[in-house]
Amino acid sequence: MLNRRSLLQASLGLTGGLALLRTTPANAAAPRQTPAAAEPRPWYELGLMEDPIMESQLLHFLAGTYSAQSDVGEVLDTARRIVPGDDWSWPTEWVSTADRLRMMGDASHAKGRRHSAGNAYLRAANYYRAALIHHPEPGHPSVLATGRKAVDAYNKAVSLLRIPATAVRIPYENTTLPGYFFRSPSAHGQAPLLVFQQGRDAWPEESKYVIDAALERGYHCLIVHAPGQGMAIRAQGLAFRPDWEKVITPVINFATRISGVDDRRIALLGWSMGGALVPRAAAFERRIKLLIPNPGVLDWGQASFDQFNMYFPDIMPLLDQDPRAFDAAMAQLMDAVFLYRWYMRDSMSKHGASSPSDLLFKLREFTNVPVVQRIRCRTLVMDGTAEAFTVGQAKLLFDALTCPKDYLLFTEEDTGQLHCQEGAQAVANHRMFDWVDEYI
Repeated sequence: MLNRRSLLQASLGLTGGLALLRTTPANAAAPRQTPAAAEPRPWYELGLMEDPIMESQLLHFLAGTYSAQSDVGEVLDTARRIVPGDDWSWPTEWVSTADRLRMMGDASHAKGRRHSAGNAYLRAANYYRAALIHHPEPGHPSVLATGRKAVDAYNKAVSLLRIPATAVRIPYENTTLPGYFFRSPSAHGQAPLLVFQQGRDAWPEESKYVIDAALERGYHCLIVHAPGQGMAIRAQGLAFRPDWEKVITPVINFATRISGVDDRRIALLGWSMGGALVPRAAAFERRIKLLIPNPGVLDWGQASFDQFNMYFPDIMPLLDQDPRAFDAAMAQLMDAVFLYRWYMRDSMSKHGASSPSDLLFKLREFTNVPVVQRIRCRTLVMDGTAEAFTVGQAKLLFDALTCPKDYLLFTEEDTGQLHCQEGAQAVANHRMFDWVDEYI
């Protein structure tokens, strides 16, 4: 989903001038300004990129330094090279950085320097994934090629750094889903399992900081590229679906057959859009002991429509009245603003939608309202005071739950107030795993 502030800034670029002309008399005197101290800019507004969504994504990859998946200089240097207004500049520069790191890894590997090589491959994999998070053409051949480079670099890092991960293929309908099972070196006997999934944009490997923390505590971890995500959408064309239990139940079936996994102590974590998907799955899958949506979302479809209605009030009535007229109006906006063009193309691809109107009709189906009271497992609903994508949805979910539940709000004081505690991985792990440790 689009960030509210980002949409507003982009919308002002199109309509702000006209709105001022309509509301300000030509002979009106300028109002007197009272001197006031400038409000300090929040720490997370970096001011490094003109595109606000790109800047948010830049923070995501800067945060990867916490788990050694990126380095500050490499990320900032890549951002410096990105040309505003050039649709292809973002993926081109990230691939350039990733290719350079991969060659560094190759050179060290050839000399038997496994640690240096493994660390370079780990960062390269992350930068290849960065190239795809803001790609202008989801169907372009370079998307699949870059995704395969990311997987190859990550697998090399896993081997060289001796990360306790095994690549797996999880049976799913008539195919399989790629993922990794991480066996905790600290586990004794039958140990708990965290099933972790990402959301609309990031790949599960990017949340290595969660996996590392789980392994340290003696929990195994299973990550999956689910429909709409990672290589499942890019290599297999598997789109998001609202009946997410049809995805998670096969994952749990697979997990319970892994030796050393205690099938009575399975926790399901969903980040970002995953915070809307995992409650749906938990409403039907009874083998889940703990549920953690971060942030919690009661109605993803309604949250999407709230944003569209706020920023496109003249266009949205056309959706039900005349979908073709809606698509034509949206096409004009997409032609004018890269932010809209990227978001609509990316979202249509991940949802298997043929048009903007088809996308919105599909988004309506992503709601937990009819099933939320079926959830029985203990649930931790996470939220932040600066949540920008699904404002208010976490509290709506928490209030609707009838199971044992807890609400965890991150604030400016602990720096975890952003979406999924971006840039505050340490405090996010601290507070979330304290809860998991208590109830697992």
